[in-house]
Amino acid sequence: MPLVPGSSPIIPGIAYACSLYIVLIMTVMCLIMYSRQRKKAYLYMVFAFLFIIAYEGMNIHYLSKGNTLSSSTLWSTRLQVFSFLLLNTSVYLLYKKITKRGYALLGFMLLLFLVPLFLTNYTPLNITSGQLFYLNIYQGIVIIVGLCLITPRIGQPIKYIIGSVISLIGVILSIIFLYADHINATLNTIHLLLPLLYYTVIFIILFQRIVEQMQSIYRSSITDGLTNLYNRRFFMKQVKRYVDQGLKVSVIFCDIDNFKKLNDTQGHARADQVLKQVADIIDEEVSGVGLSGRYGGEELVAALVDKRAKVNIIAENIRSRVEQESIVTISVGHSSLRKNVSVDELVSQADQAMYRSKTTGKNKVSPFHLPSSRKETTRQKEASAEL
Repeated sequence: MPLVPGSSPIIPGIAYACSLYIVLIMTVMCLIMYSRQRKKAYLYMVFAFLFIIAYEGMNIHYLSKGNTLSSSTLWSTRLQVFSFLLLNTSVYLLYKKITKRGYALLGFMLLLFLVPLFLTNYTPLNITSGQLFYLNIYQGIVIIVGLCLITPRIGQPIKYIIGSVISLIGVILSIIFLYADHINATLNTIHLLLPLLYYTVIFIILFQRIVEQMQSIYRSSITDGLTNLYNRRFFMKQVKRYVDQGLKVSVIFCDIDNFKKLNDTQGHARADQVLKQVADIIDEEVSGVGLSGRYGGEELVAALVDKRAKVNIIAENIRSRVEQESIVTISVGHSSLRKNVSVDELVSQADQAMYRSKTTGKNKVSPFHLPSSRKETTRQKEASAEL
């Protein structure tokens, strides 16, 4: 915001110092994120923050010299308005890529910003007050354009609107103070604190977006890209954690019947669609009582940890829904944790039970039973090896 004449040096000094501190923190955050992701939004923000640091530094220097309008106030305002344009652009880039039409609009806005530099020999832009007035009007235009074009396209519209309103109030007060004979002390204090409030809002927007991106990166590292279920590694890790906590864990192992034939006859796209549909059914059935994952290929698994959950009922619900809601059927096996059984053995038991369903007619649910003879043990080991 442009510096207002007639203000006490204490309040603006505190406001400028706090603003610099917040901007420096955001600059470091953006540099770290850009070094990791190479996202243009963070680079744009760094440039915007550097301009902000420059004009806030000019304001602090100017404050120590006196508080009247001069050419130094004009240059600090130019830096402030240009950084405001860059900052709005970078907020948009946090969520979207700029199209050719967007770059054309940005170029037009830059030309508007440069107009006073080419018209310094003409009134009213040949005097400081006239150029300050133009810059304030220009910033108001940037705010309106941002509200119309940026707000509906980003993930934090309410915060962006709040920041825009704060900026708009600052623009209005700057214009009033520019030509007012007397400045109200309360309004002057509010005006000086508005940039600090605006940077705080930008900090919240930036911080939340970084958190969202970190969560997205983490989520992609533990989930399967096609089904959006947990991947095998994370699923096994979570089941082990449940076992270590002493929870009663049951595992359901599902395999889509005749999936290779579906791939060969209807294509991979159709097969992927079916696989995702089956995964959604499994995820819905175990939601709230456990977690689901993709074990590999067309093999999908679920782990139940809720004592109230009946593994046989949920397994049958999954099988029944897949048969009714999709074009395929599934063979299902399940096993519950017993004493001295490891996580790998638990999953293997559910796998063996699924194989029994697969080899005895498909489209059925089979529980795991401990082998009653050496012959049965050998058969299950061979079946597991074949899978």
